[in-house]
Amino acid sequence: MLVVSVLFASVNGAYHIDPTRLLMWLVGAESMDEVSRNVWVNIRMPRIVLGVIAGASLGIAGAVMQALFRNPLAEPGLVGLSAGASLGAVIAIVLTSGGLVLIAGAAFIGSLGATYLAYFLGRRSHSVSGLLLAGIAINTIVGSLMGLLIINANDAQLRDLTFWNMGSLAGANWSMINFLAPWTLLMVALLLIRWKALNALLLGEREAFHLGYSLSSLRWQLITLVALTVGPIVAVTGGIGFVGLVVPHLVRLWMGSDHRWVLPASALGGALALTLGDWLARVLIAPSELPIGLVTSLIGGPFFIWLLIRGKR
Repeated sequence: MLVVSVLFASVNGAYHIDPTRLLMWLVGAESMDEVSRNVWVNIRMPRIVLGVIAGASLGIAGAVMQALFRNPLAEPGLVGLSAGASLGAVIAIVLTSGGLVLIAGAAFIGSLGATYLAYFLGRRSHSVSGLLLAGIAINTIVGSLMGLLIINANDAQLRDLTFWNMGSLAGANWSMINFLAPWTLLMVALLLIRWKALNALLLGEREAFHLGYSLSSLRWQLITLVALTVGPIVAVTGGIGFVGLVVPHLVRLWMGSDHRWVLPASALGGALALTLGDWLARVLIAPSELPIGLVTSLIGGPFFIWLLIRGKR
């Protein structure tokens, strides 16, 4: 389904590409005009591949956080990751000349800094509730700091901040993909092999301890891997909500709680959701486009409410 979605999204948009001619060109049986080739190779495919990478990262990170907190409402932003990235981006936009590289770098540093601060503050507690409370406190403080910086922003900086917070895959290019793809594959693989530990956490922290897991070490490993997986993605795409929350929740409803299957299914589900979400963002008001974070929130929010209502019944 993901492959079909990628092919579908790659030929549909403000500029339509004939899928038959594309397939013939891919197998070397026919040539394709230069405009279609440039749109497909240099604009659309990098964007779709970034969507697949970002969706897979958000999906598997959400599944890990929900297992760590034993809460289906958990996501990477719970420990301050998204707020830290936003603060880094605000600092780069308001206090410097801006630019994608500077904003992405500042957002990455901010996401890691906020996540590790939450971990170090929360580790004094013997349970995961300390980490949760530290994450809530950091989210609140970061929100206040962002407000102070935004007060001093001019109109152009406010516009940049607004669009960064709503998320976009429009900045994708092959150089970015060449860095992100192997890094994300490595992080996803390291998360996948921890499925046994996540299954043990679902039984309870005491049970996981008696099964031989060092809880403080396990929390440190999981938080670090989630931060290193999602941090670079948030840095280049901006805020994209609900993928890390809704997709693992749906996967768990569909196939149960065994993380041997939940983790890879969440990664594939997240990639599928973001591929289709980006396609909608490109075609709904074509030739203009909507921020992808706006699309995922518009679809994910009501859908999650429907899930909650359905769960009560």
